[in-house]
Amino acid sequence: MTNGHHSDLPEVASGPAAAGETYQRFLTDLFGAIAYGQLSAFERMSSDARFSPTLHDRATLGRLAVHEYAHFELICERLSAMGVDPEAAMRPFQPSVDAFHDRTRPADWYESLMKFYVTDAISDDFYASVASRLDAETNSLIQGLKATEQPGEILLSRLREALADDPRLASRLALWGRRLVGEALTQAQRVAIERAFLAGLVDGGGQDVLDAEIKRLTAQLTRNHSKRMSLLGLTA
Repeated sequence: MTNGHHSDLPEVASGPAAAGETYQRFLTDLFGAIAYGQLSAFERMSSDARFSPTLHDRATLGRLAVHEYAHFELICERLSAMGVDPEAAMRPFQPSVDAFHDRTRPADWYESLMKFYVTDAISDDFYASVASRLDAETNSLIQGLKATEQPGEILLSRLREALADDPRLASRLALWGRRLVGEALTQAQRVAIERAFLAGLVDGGGQDVLDAEIKRLTAQLTRNHSKRMSLLGLTA
């Protein structure tokens, strides 16, 4: 999730109206944001894998990184099929995504796991919610990314093991999780407002309706996060 250059997409057609130029620019932004997010996740997982406490953990994070890169390639293929240079689509999002990760730099390997568990899931939920308002082909592609997602289950299992082995981690990771969700939700709101990812997807009503939709989406993301933290036995 990120915010980048100011979008000139105040209106976004949905459903069958997907052929319009404005809608295509909207999809370019959307896919650009997702692609850079996947590439960034791949880089983070690959880098953090070397700090793993065991070879098994190192291999696991390596596999998850490959998974993220496969998603990155899939989105890039879609951009190319649209006649869009994937690098050009991603570039506006690079500064703010990188800044987000700089603000949420983990202190150790366990905080890295929690960051992957929290922020990647929120990002998936956010884009899946936006995609549900779009044309069937785009919705299917983005929902498919989430449907095939395995990292969340793997990270949940490994975090549970870590918490069982060292109960002292619980308070630290719970606090870290609260910081992460705050940063991630702020990013999501910026995207929704500045990138016009929801403007035009609501059925009229102007700014009040848009504000209500952003509030609804934020509440949904927060509920989902709370459920994921509960699975770890932690308070969101």
